Amino acid sequence: MAGPTTAQPGAPGRADPSAHPPHGGPEEPRIGRRTLLILIGVAVALLTAFVIWVLYGSSWLRVEKVGTSGVEVLTREEVEAVAAVPVGAPLVSVDTDAMERRLRQKLPRIDTVDVVRSWPDGIGLKVTERKPVLLVEKGGAFVEVDAEGVRFATVDKAPKGVPLLELTPEPSASLRRFGGDGLLREAVRVAGDLPAGVARDTRVVRVASYDAISLRLTRDRVVTWGSGEDGAVKARVLAALMKAAPKAGQFDVSAPTAPAVSAS
Repeated sequence: MAGPTTAQPGAPGRADPSAHPPHGGPEEPRIGRRTLLILIGVAVALLTAFVIWVLYGSSWLRVEKVGTSGVEVLTREEVEAVAAVPVGAPLVSVDTDAMERRLRQKLPRIDTVDVVRSWPDGIGLKVTERKPVLLVEKGGAFVEVDAEGVRFATVDKAPKGVPLLELTPEPSASLRRFGGDGLLREAVRVAGDLPAGVARDTRVVRVASYDAISLRLTRDRVVTWGSGEDGAVKARVLAALMKAAPKAGQFDVSAPTAPAVSAS
C-alpha cells in the first residue's frame, strides 16, 4: 500500500500562500485635494472673522485708560482734553496720526508727541515740550522762543533763567538781507553756543545787526560777541577770559583770535 505523498507546489486543491497575500482590512477613504482646500479656506475664513470680531466687536480690546508723560508746563488735563481720546472705542480703530496733528496744532508748546497704543486697553501720549532759550517782550507779556527760533507761547511772567532778547536793528544792509526773523535766529544761535556758566548769568541778548550781537550779564558785565559765526571758539575764549579776569566788566570775543578784556 502506498503511503501518503507530499503535495507538490501548484498541485490542485492546495492554496499557495505566496500567490494571494493577505489583505490588511478595508481600504481607508482618502480626502480629495479639492475637499482639503475647501476645508482650509473655511478654517481661514472662520479665524479671520474671529480676529475681526475680537478687534472691533468684542469688549476685550477697547480703550479704557489714557496715560500722559513728558509734560512740564502743560498739564495732563490740557493735553488729554485736546487729544480727545475716544474712550470705549476699539483700540485698533484709534487714529493716532490725526491725534498727533491735533495736539501739535492746538498746543504749540508741544515740540513732538507720540501717540501709542498700549495693549490691551490703553492709549499713551508721550509729549516733549519746547524749551525757551530767549524771551521777546511784547505788551507787558513775554513771547517764548525755542532753539529753532520758533515763537511758541506767550506768558505773563518771564521764566527764570531765560534771557530777554532786545532786537533793535538799525536800517542797514544786514536788516534788509536777513530780516527780523533772520536776526532772531542768529540771537538763538548765539544763546545756544554760550558756556553753561555764562548762559546762567545772561540777562539780555542784544542784536543791532547780523555782526553786532552783545550780551548783558549779571554784575553789569557786557560781552561783545559779534556775529553768530565761530560760536564754539568764542565760547571757549570767553570762558578763558572770565577765568583769567574774574572781576572784569567788558569782554570782547568778536574776533576770537584777538580777544580783549577791560575793567569797565
